[in-house]
Amino acid sequence: MQVLVGKLFPFTIFICLMNIIVLPLVSSSSQQHVKSIDSIADKKDSIHKILSLLISTAGAVMSLKNFNNSFNNHHQRLGLALYGIIWLQALTGVLRPCRGSKGRSGWFFAHWLLGTAISILGIINIYTGLRAYHEKTLRIIKPWTIVLTAEISLIAFVYLFQDKWLYIQKQGLILGDESVTPKPQDSSSTEKQKESSSEKY
Repeated sequence: MQVLVGKLFPFTIFICLMNIIVLPLVSSSSQQHVKSIDSIADKKDSIHKILSLLISTAGAVMSLKNFNNSFNNHHQRLGLALYGIIWLQALTGVLRPCRGSKGRSGWFFAHWLLGTAISILGIINIYTGLRAYHEKTLRIIKPWTIVLTAEISLIAFVYLFQDKWLYIQKQGLILGDESVTPKPQDSSSTEKQKESSSEKY
């Protein structure tokens, strides 16, 4: 058990540090969808994708090298499937059709679906990993579960917030010469309009 704990601690620290480093990159690279695509945004996006692939590959190598991989529990099987899906998504990213071509929308949907599946299955796999850790070591995992749930909630909030951030900023913009904020109506002119409409009937 001490060997397992000794191997698990550096692995956990590595994954946590990579999350701290990758999250700002995800935030900055997602801005390219709103702006016109230029070379700087393309470079940022490419760096983000390559870094994500390298981090997941490093995690796979560390887990295969340091842990007992008999694949007799859900965590190990799901992890192996995740590594395969990650590389499949990277392959579909390399083979993407040109913009405006017929297969582009189908490719985009498949690529998006793989990415969403990786995110959801990855979160599920962390929880199953904590459960497997508890079963092997009989250690308490409740604090880790609470921390993980708080981290996932924070990431989900940041993701949803940045998705709407430009929309929120545009709410106070000035369109042309007029402000977006409505002008207060003159009460006397409103009463005159009501009187003229009642006289017609």
